[in-house]
Parts: sequence; C-alpha cells; structure tokens
Amino acid sequence: MHINERNIILASKSPRRKELLENIGLKFSVKPAEIDEVHRGVEGFGNIVLDLAEQKGEAVKALMFHDRLIIASDTIVVINGQILNKPEGRDHAFEMLRTLSGDVHSVFTSLYVTDAYIKKTVKEFTETKVEFYKLTDEQINAYLNTHEPFDKAGAYGIQGYGSKFIKKIDGCFFSVMGFPVPLFSQKMYELGYIL
Repeated sequence: MHINERNIILASKSPRRKELLENIGLKFSVKPAEIDEVHRGVEGFGNIVLDLAEQKGEAVKALMFHDRLIIASDTIVVINGQILNKPEGRDHAFEMLRTLSGDVHSVFTSLYVTDAYIKKTVKEFTETKVEFYKLTDEQINAYLNTHEPFDKAGAYGIQGYGSKFIKKIDGCFFSVMGFPVPLFSQKMYELGYIL
C-alpha cells in the first residue's frame, strides 16, 4: 500500500519537520500536541527524545484520531552532558553558540509512529555528532542578527545560515534538521508501506 492512501497526521508544529516530510511527497495534516514538554523521568538522552515524541503522538491520538497514522518526533542538542534547548533570548543564544564553538556535540532525534490500521507502533532515535569550527564573537553576533537561532534547539539551524559553522557531521543530516527522514522511510517500508 502506498503510504499516502492512509490518513496521516504530523503531531508537530515544527516547520522543518513539515518541510522535510513534504519534500518526500508525504500527504498529511498537521495537529500539534498541546503538552508540556517534560520527559517522564527516563534516563539517557535517546530515551528522553523517545519519551517526548511518544507523549506528543499519544496526546494527538487521544483527540479522537484513533484510526490515523500519527507521526511525532523530538530533537535535543547535547554537549558535555548538558541539554541545550531553544534559547530564551539573545544573550542565552550567544552563550550556547560560544559553548558549541570549536567542539563536538550530539543531536538526538526521535521517530515515533503509531498506526491504528495495522496496529503497530515504531519508536527509535538517532544520534548525530556535529563539530563546529571555532567561532569569533563577531561571527556569533552576525549570526544572531539573522534571527535564525531563536526557535531552534542549540541555537542554530544546520540547513540555514548556521551551515557556515559546521566542520564535520557524523550521522544523519536530516535528524539534525529535526526529523530522521531515511529512518522513517525505512521503517515505513518494513511496515509494508511504499513512499
């Protein structure tokens, strides 16, 4: 069965996730989950993003969407054991970028798909290592002036102006953008769907 024959919901307000799924021809509606994004005491960064994605997916499923295929995801940036969420303002974003400068960090992104039609759920996460070039204060301030960093975990977008800072990436580029497209495609194929 082609996956677009299913009624699909993306449980996310992320414009990047929407764009990535549209880029592979997926037809879906968007219904963001209205939850407090707090994990339920799980340990390990991969399990944190899995738990948050599951909460999003289950919250949307509970809104009488029991017959749908629901996709959810979550992304966190981690450096030296510390999670960098979305910055709270310019100064916070500056400090985040200074922390990332000249160092390697991990981006954890989860995939959660629950499908009422075949009564199966898929959940998995990716970890991608990203190395930044050493940045000057001038480079950081110029980037902050673009306003790109302020709605992004870790205060940068790998697909935009932030791409200038990336020295090396080990893992899935799309996961750093916010959704593990190749993993999603493979898992859907394993469930019997053609994309």
